[in-house]
Amino acid sequence: MKYLTCLRTLLFMATLISSAVYAVAPTFPDGDDGYRLWLKYDSLEKSQSKKIHREIKSWHVAGDSATSAVIRKELHMALEGLVGGIAENERSFGKRSLLLATPEQVPALAEHIDSESLGDEGYTIKNLKLDGKALTVIAANTDVALLYGTFDFLRQLQLGKTPGELDLVSVPRIDVRTLNHWDNLDRHVERGYSGSSIWDWHKLPEYVYPHYYDYARANASLGINGTVLNNVNANALVITPHYLEKVKALADVFRPYGIKVYVSVKFSSPQLIGGLKTSDPLDPAVQQWWKDKADEIYDIIPDFGGFLVKANSEGQPGPGDFGRTHAEGANMLADALAPHGGIVMWRAFVYAHDKNEERSKQAYSEFKPLDGKFRKNILVQVKNGPIDFQPREPFSPLFGATPQTPMMMEFQVTMEYLGFSTHMVYLGTMYEEALQAETYAKGEGSTVARVVDGSLFNNSISGMAGVANIGTDRNWTGHPILQSNWYVFGRMAWDPDARADVIADEWIRQTLTREKKVVASIKDMMMRSREMTVDYMTPLGLHHLMATGHHYGPGPWVDNLGRDDWNPTYYHRADKNGIGLDRSPSGENAVEQYFSPLKEQFAKPETTPEEFLLWFHHLPWDYKIKSTGRTLWDELVHRYYQGAEDVKAMAAQWDTLEGKIDPLQFKQVQMALDIHVKEAYWWRNACVLYFQTFSKRPIPDGLEKPEGSLEEYKAMEFPYAPGRG
Repeated sequence: MKYLTCLRTLLFMATLISSAVYAVAPTFPDGDDGYRLWLKYDSLEKSQSKKIHREIKSWHVAGDSATSAVIRKELHMALEGLVGGIAENERSFGKRSLLLATPEQVPALAEHIDSESLGDEGYTIKNLKLDGKALTVIAANTDVALLYGTFDFLRQLQLGKTPGELDLVSVPRIDVRTLNHWDNLDRHVERGYSGSSIWDWHKLPEYVYPHYYDYARANASLGINGTVLNNVNANALVITPHYLEKVKALADVFRPYGIKVYVSVKFSSPQLIGGLKTSDPLDPAVQQWWKDKADEIYDIIPDFGGFLVKANSEGQPGPGDFGRTHAEGANMLADALAPHGGIVMWRAFVYAHDKNEERSKQAYSEFKPLDGKFRKNILVQVKNGPIDFQPREPFSPLFGATPQTPMMMEFQVTMEYLGFSTHMVYLGTMYEEALQAETYAKGEGSTVARVVDGSLFNNSISGMAGVANIGTDRNWTGHPILQSNWYVFGRMAWDPDARADVIADEWIRQTLTREKKVVASIKDMMMRSREMTVDYMTPLGLHHLMATGHHYGPGPWVDNLGRDDWNPTYYHRADKNGIGLDRSPSGENAVEQYFSPLKEQFAKPETTPEEFLLWFHHLPWDYKIKSTGRTLWDELVHRYYQGAEDVKAMAAQWDTLEGKIDPLQFKQVQMALDIHVKEAYWWRNACVLYFQTFSKRPIPDGLEKPEGSLEEYKAMEFPYAPGRG
């Protein structure tokens, strides 16, 4: 019963994990607390440092903007840390200089770069001769793009390159690259497992914390150019004058870093704070109210980004309350923002009682008929899968279904259904799986990435959002390894075809260690971690098995919630005959929403990829799994067991790294892995025991009997688990 016994105190352990530092202060290791993220700038090896000093004798930033000042500050700090410092030439550039400039600032650059192809955010790093002087040049059309180039230059140095080796051009594939903070004005973070909100709304606008600047630095280093400050379950007060002054204070901090601020708005704001009797989007008074509000916002924040909207979903008000469509509601807001250059990000996460349609189909059914009816400054923001941030889902069929309406990807960075911030799960493999999925919207090569970046349908605007995992923990994300999910999101938002393994390698070498064998070991764990999680939580296409409300731990037995599609039993449909949700043509026919050949492939169990088998099919317990020859029951149990064993082995693998990375970072991950292992076995035991009540089959030979009883697992309660509102 060791895992069950430990689980009864796990929540207490998790809430005390930060205070444990003080409880065991005499023996707790000193070291790097993780605050510096991947911008550590620790000294390079002597041989590389000497090469850099030979290649660059000084550096010069040509501009004089606020962003230029940020670049100078970053270079001073970084070069001091990496190579002991290189002198800045404040007036000009000399022989063997690093020059950062636009063609407007240094006209001689114009003949060496293709300015038109770089746009406003792209940059090039190259070695050339200018006025007879050998230079390493970071060139771009804007100072913000030069800042992006600066961070890339420093990244390359940390990855072992020297300036003389660099010859690259980088242009973002996606226009709007935002973090979505599900932060409330009272500092509670919905689904936030890394402490309270980093925004102290009470002290703003007068009190501006230093970490606001470090947050901006981190985002700029990845090319993230927007932040939505507040929860999609919005509070209308955020656009009142009192709070707009607070939003302005953050916008002023972020502006030199190329980051625009956005806010989530309540659709019923005209009634809640405007004194109107309706929020009907076709009512002229409502339309005028939003236009006046937009004018007010832009008077205070001239470069305000726009609105994120959750409407007619999970009780949030929306145009449907007035018999209007999502397009009519979004267009009203878009018209108010358009004169100022603002955009609307309208979430497609919708499902309702009255649709009488299986939940995975509802977003498609709602938005597909509206294709072409949205204004040009609207992005429809779609979660990667058709349900809700599950450990694994097929891609949402909306990707590719609306050629005239840009689809903005919404990824989780916070791990609402993946074990919170104590499970070590690298999400880069999830992002890559979704982005590289073939939609077949225009035949082979029509990947989700090409839908999202706008290239498949020549959309005029594109976007990607990540629901942030950032909080007040000193290491920002509650777990050092989970910083990598913030990092990989930013890198893939810049280039959706980037590879998860390459980005993991980058992150480890900048954040934890440059020692090759240690890098390889950590990378191995990260790259396998998400598959382990799928195995011990939701193997073979199972989904939405999490406990009620807080989504902490397993709850496949839950069947008493207010609507059917909030219950795990709705999704697994386990009975004496088998398990899985039949979305084939003989069932809910969700496969019809995909293009051929996918809909034909998903329609039959024998051609459905095994990772989605129970997503699309309800199959008998004795169904034979093609890859192993086992029955479905035996395969399901083996996967649950394999996932838990893999996490246990990962914890042991981590233990071998003691003394090879920073001791404090090592200890933080080790403590979290202790929780992770216990919870993986908890998931394994609870789910296997529950599904066994339907299968009536024994645990396969060679596998131990699950610890504890199903009744004990069902009785476990966590009223104060992180994530509960």
